[in-house]
Amino acid sequence: MDQLLVLLKEILGSDNVYFQPPPSLTMAYPCIVFNRMNMDVAFANNSPYRLTQRYMVTLIDRDPENPAIEKLASLPMCRHDRWFASDNLNHDVFNLYFKEKA
Repeated sequence: MDQLLVLLKEILGSDNVYFQPPPSLTMAYPCIVFNRMNMDVAFANNSPYRLTQRYMVTLIDRDPENPAIEKLASLPMCRHDRWFASDNLNHDVFNLYFKEKA
């Protein structure tokens, strides 16, 4: 997950990237919050041969046109899932399949 953390910090241009933050954490905006979701598994001969972790990545910002939106959407195996507003903050949610390189 270290490689994904570094990548998301580069995309955002700051250290405000949080992995599964606890509810008590006060976040600085703009930020990216990401959480592990399910794993994509490809099978052959009834055995898994490729495992790719899926993450829910949410960009949160007061600016509805943060340039990081396009940067996230341009990542391989990434899809914009939805947008919503809450507490005067824009949330762009992405599904990202990411495999750490050895």
